[in-house]
Amino acid sequence: MENFTMLQYFQWYYPADGSLWKKMITEANELKTFGIDTLWIPPAHKGMDGGQSTGYDVYDRYDLGEFDQKGSIATKYGTKQELIEAVAAVQAAGIQVYVDIVLNHMGGGDETEEVMVRKVNPDNRNEFISDPYPIEAYTKFTFPGRNGKYSEFQWDFQCFTGVDYDDRTGESAIFSIQTEYGEGWQDVLDTENGNYDYLMLSDIDFRNPNVVEELKRWVEWYHETTGFDGFRLDAIKHMPAEFFNDWLDHIRSVTGKELFTVGEYWSPGQLDALLQYIEATQGRMSLFDACLQANFSTASKQGSDFDLATIFQDTLVSVRPELAVTLVENHDTQPLQSLEQTVEYWFRPLAYAMILLRATGYPCIFYPDLYGASYCDEGNDGEKHEIKLEAVPEIQTMLGLRKNNVYGNQRDYFDHPNCIGWTVDGAEEKPGSGIAVLLSNGSDGFKKMEVGAAFAGRVFRDRLNVIDKEVVIDENGWGEFYCGAGSVSAWTAD
Repeated sequence: MENFTMLQYFQWYYPADGSLWKKMITEANELKTFGIDTLWIPPAHKGMDGGQSTGYDVYDRYDLGEFDQKGSIATKYGTKQELIEAVAAVQAAGIQVYVDIVLNHMGGGDETEEVMVRKVNPDNRNEFISDPYPIEAYTKFTFPGRNGKYSEFQWDFQCFTGVDYDDRTGESAIFSIQTEYGEGWQDVLDTENGNYDYLMLSDIDFRNPNVVEELKRWVEWYHETTGFDGFRLDAIKHMPAEFFNDWLDHIRSVTGKELFTVGEYWSPGQLDALLQYIEATQGRMSLFDACLQANFSTASKQGSDFDLATIFQDTLVSVRPELAVTLVENHDTQPLQSLEQTVEYWFRPLAYAMILLRATGYPCIFYPDLYGASYCDEGNDGEKHEIKLEAVPEIQTMLGLRKNNVYGNQRDYFDHPNCIGWTVDGAEEKPGSGIAVLLSNGSDGFKKMEVGAAFAGRVFRDRLNVIDKEVVIDENGWGEFYCGAGSVSAWTAD
């Protein structure tokens, strides 16, 4: 019995200095000491922007920082050899590595092709707004810098369902490609914009069996090369669920490993969509709890007007906790990003208490909340914005409490709009375990909560050092606990 915690070991604006893999090596043992058990690392392959790319604009999945392509050899995060050494160092420290997998699209094609397309209505992708006509599309990927090493497979327009640029006219639009494998989009569960198969760049067509086989060969090679332990799957709402059922079954069978998988089905406020995807994939993967993250964002902005008793309503962790990866923010919700949905700084300790100090869900910490971050980027207004994110100092204490204390039966006290709490009563297998947590989004709070008769006569103290009081548990296992205004306290026995 052991609680695990994931760390997203990057953020969108991490410096493009090739340092991340080397940083992993130097910090591996420290992270394990903190209580980190798994690292989610960014896409490690070459993107269309070379050494500047975050990796989500996939160019060559076989180039992990080895070939002179797109203006660099190394990726934004380092070289292939540094990646291999970093994964080995982290695993030697007792931490597993989850790799970010981007299979929805590719960008930066090496050559154009004449491709027959029909233009579609961007607000209803099922509606064609032109007859078929030819465009020049960058759908030919020959990877001349790699020259066939590891794989001789070359991508062309038959591998894609759509593109967003005609090099002949310079027009940007959404173009549906006519191929031998089908016309129009693939069947996906998400019906936003009529059909949300198309997201960006050159959209991969999983109806092409050659594509499916190549992606299976590639993931086998990737595992043989780096020895990773699991996956974070990007943009899964834009791809057929049936593909991932087959693809995951294949690589798990080949490796004989569980290969824990969490998918990004980002539909805040749409719990039914997440549950529908879980049903379609028959529980093969966990999902990020986008619904809970949205609640955190709203609560942080509404302050005391938000009813904390509802914070877990309509969230994945409330109905399928065994498949919920909980989070406070990620690289997509950061300021100036397309899915920006930030959590105000004052609320982050409360939000982290709600994912780290509860007995349900698999929490994921975001890089800037552990390390801090500062960057400058252009916003929607075209102006440069300087952003500075402070680390959340309570996280390290909470990590220790999660590892040592959050075991046993959980009791919730969600009976007040501004002050909620819970207790976890401990487990015999974890001597000294047990915890009481209280938080407020308004004024100072207090609440009587039961920790269990096993703690009768014991003294509890706030390990976050907000409340300087002793709480003595009565003979029935109850105590009156306290928290400060707009803050959280976490109580354990002496």
